[in-house]
Amino acid sequence: MNVKLLYGRGELEVRLPEGCEPTVIEKPAMPVLEDPAASVAAALDGGGLETAAAGARSACLLICDITRPVPNRLFLRPLVERLEHAGVPRAAITVLVATGLHRPNLGDELAEVVGDPWVLQHVPVVNHYARNDEDHVDLGRTRHGTPIRLDRRFVEADVRIATGLVEPHFMAGYSGGRKVIAPGIAHAETITTFHNHRFMSDPCAENCVLDGNPLHREQLEILERIGGALALNTVLDDRRRLAFVNFGDCRESHLDAVAFVRRYAEVTLPRRFPTVVTSAAGYPLDKTYYQTVKGMVGALGALEDGGDLIVASECSEGLGSAEYRDAQRRLVAAGPDAFLAGISGKPHADIDEWQTQMQTRSLARGRISLFAGGLSSSDRTLTGVRSAASVERAVAESMERHRDPRIAVIPEGPYVIPRAT
Repeated sequence: MNVKLLYGRGELEVRLPEGCEPTVIEKPAMPVLEDPAASVAAALDGGGLETAAAGARSACLLICDITRPVPNRLFLRPLVERLEHAGVPRAAITVLVATGLHRPNLGDELAEVVGDPWVLQHVPVVNHYARNDEDHVDLGRTRHGTPIRLDRRFVEADVRIATGLVEPHFMAGYSGGRKVIAPGIAHAETITTFHNHRFMSDPCAENCVLDGNPLHREQLEILERIGGALALNTVLDDRRRLAFVNFGDCRESHLDAVAFVRRYAEVTLPRRFPTVVTSAAGYPLDKTYYQTVKGMVGALGALEDGGDLIVASECSEGLGSAEYRDAQRRLVAAGPDAFLAGISGKPHADIDEWQTQMQTRSLARGRISLFAGGLSSSDRTLTGVRSAASVERAVAESMERHRDPRIAVIPEGPYVIPRAT
């Protein structure tokens, strides 16, 4: 039997060994909107945009960076045109790329993110820089002590709109909505606070969990502190086709989108497996090993203790940032337990070390093998996991090690979250 995993800009076909008994874990068939443009227009018609824009002199639209396959081409121009029709000057409408602490998206990459040349030609499109102090407004602290420093271009706009993709997220429960604001346009001080060891080690800081999730709690308080915002939320199927879109109050519309995607992304299993094969969801999520960790964590609900988790990720841009490389170097040198002990108690995480902390969850469950065509030999030494020459060979070795032919395959990676009953 052959299975196909999302990998790079296409698929990786894997020929499973003879005698293998695979269970393929996928979303139930997701309905696709027949006319995406009409669906976007209908969402905007009923979302209160005209009321919010009445008398407004400025607007800021947040979009996700290159790490999210958001269909911006479908809704950015309609948003701009409706704001302009309501009286907001075109020159005062800013599209702000919510990079968080990721690198900026520039040139051809920015054009890919925006997806519509008309938008680039007619309104300012700029990146958020989390380390530029002067770009941010200080709004004090949350009730739990998180500093609230946000990009002033969004905070000071008369109309504030966050746009994004709602999907499982291994720290914040679900992406989109309030998460596009924080960490999306937050200062480094804010981001490194609610990504510190205390937040990341909370058992509720995980995929598909909102109730009790400390990141979600802080994000909602930050949203409240700025006086709220509007949001346009999208959900895509496994072929990146639009399945859901809504528009309205940021908190409520996001919860409606989460309610929709939960029915598909959270999959219940009768048992766990000694061998699990997954992906990092393909391009753009598998551009770096940093993002690949989401696939490692997302599959844990299907993996037996001591089992083998095999991950396919192109990693076309290598490991990730210089800061992440340093965190991985510390993990490899010290081991998971000593690494965690070293970051425990810090009020601010070092940049990107939270991803290394999340990787330790996978390392504690079982043996991890990575097939990554884009990683150099030096980068492979910093992954902290086994390097697989092929997915096929890794599966065969795992079946032999466990003397068990039953395996689970998750072609879409972290977009599908299995839970064993």
